[in-house]
Amino acid sequence: MNTQGAIMPYPRAKGIFLVIIAAIFWGVSGTVAQYLFHHKGFTTGWLVVIRLVFSGAGLLFFAQTMGKQNIWHVWKNKKDLFQLITFGILGMWGVQYTYFAAIEHGNAATATILQYLAPVIIASFLCLRDKTWPAKHELTAIFFALGGTFLLVTKGNIHALSISVPAFVWGVLSAFALAFYTLYPANLLSKWGSLITVGWGMMIGGIAFSFFSPPWQFQGDWSFTSFISVVFVVIFGTLIAFFCYMESLKYISASEASLLACVEPMSAAFLAVAWLGVPFGLMEWIGSFAIIATIFILSAMKK
Repeated sequence: MNTQGAIMPYPRAKGIFLVIIAAIFWGVSGTVAQYLFHHKGFTTGWLVVIRLVFSGAGLLFFAQTMGKQNIWHVWKNKKDLFQLITFGILGMWGVQYTYFAAIEHGNAATATILQYLAPVIIASFLCLRDKTWPAKHELTAIFFALGGTFLLVTKGNIHALSISVPAFVWGVLSAFALAFYTLYPANLLSKWGSLITVGWGMMIGGIAFSFFSPPWQFQGDWSFTSFISVVFVVIFGTLIAFFCYMESLKYISASEASLLACVEPMSAAFLAVAWLGVPFGLMEWIGSFAIIATIFILSAMKK
């Protein structure tokens, strides 16, 4: 009997709930990071190193204890080790640093939405790699992505930017980093699983960058609210969010989970506006929805 797709209502509702919780935690953690950057004087490098090292250690701990996996076996294969180091530095550290840098120079709402250009970048790359002309739905997604980005960063005025140039550049770079982060570790994920791959990727990226931004060289206003904010970014915005997302895949399909994860940029935008007073007008909202619509367009036509 084929039970795939015949998921009972309660487990399916549980999966939807889990992925929405994960997306909200991811979105809120971006806004909390903005609070640390803009109001407490924290630096991108320090927060990225702390997030990667502690979150990576937590994921590896769960893989070893709860998952009953030997986290050290991956180090015995030279090819896998090289891929893991590349993923940790260019993929994991790259996507974290560019995303937080976009927040530091701009705001969490714009940074998160710009990062959601990644699916269009992936679709474009696959067309170039396979030497095929984009299909109609892919061209439609590209049109929506470009139009949405234009509205988001200019408010419809071609002669002015509504965000700083560094914020825009870092935001676009975070989308490219996310595309690499998504495509590159396919072999590692299939062989070692997500906990070990992501856990070691975080540890490697965090330790490597700690040579350039030592965690003991702290800059900013350390207070109780700062401590709670850092704990939220590491625990809720990374560890718990990751586990909720992975757990949701037991009850719903990956394509459904990716669509529901679109709650992330919306939660970041709403919280940034409501809590931190980030100005977000009609054009920005239209541009945001246009970019997010690309996820639905590409997913709906996915084979």
